[in-house]
Amino acid sequence: MRFMLIETESTPNPATLKFLPGRAVMEAGTRDFASPEEAEASPLAAALFALGDVTGVFFGRDFVSVTIAPGAAWADAKPDVLGIVMDHFLADMPLFNPASAAGISVPGEEEGGFADDPADADIVEQIRELIETRVRPAVANDGGDIIYRGFDKGNVYLKMQGACSGCPSSTATLKNGIEALLKHYVPEVTAVHAV
Repeated sequence: MRFMLIETESTPNPATLKFLPGRAVMEAGTRDFASPEEAEASPLAAALFALGDVTGVFFGRDFVSVTIAPGAAWADAKPDVLGIVMDHFLADMPLFNPASAAGISVPGEEEGGFADDPADADIVEQIRELIETRVRPAVANDGGDIIYRGFDKGNVYLKMQGACSGCPSSTATLKNGIEALLKHYVPEVTAVHAV
């Protein structure tokens, strides 16, 4: 019988736990599954949603974040989630179904976003650089991700994924942390919004 140690970490979102299998999960990008239908692209995500209490699965570089439904308890769900994650990685199963090319694509940053004004190119470059170097690494530590979606008339639009999506403290993080950081370094930024 083969065994592997999978570490778990809590996140700021009490409904989400972060599972670290001790190896790469995604070589590049991230993937967020918000429904069983979306999870059909991945055997691991589909197996997790099949548990019944799982409402979200997020693949990061070296972790899998799992969100459970309101009213569900991690004390009950954690052993089942750990078993599925461990079985998946011990069997070296693919993260995505080979037949679904859409399953392995990483959504582009502009998808579902706003068209940036070419006149704002320098501002947008500064915002993207700060998000990549300062924001995303910190948010990944919490089991989530933040994707740039657009800049318009001083407003920055960001999409929150994984543990960040639906987290009780996400609004505070967005306003007190990210908005303050962007306003400090990019004076043209007046507000940050989640989309």
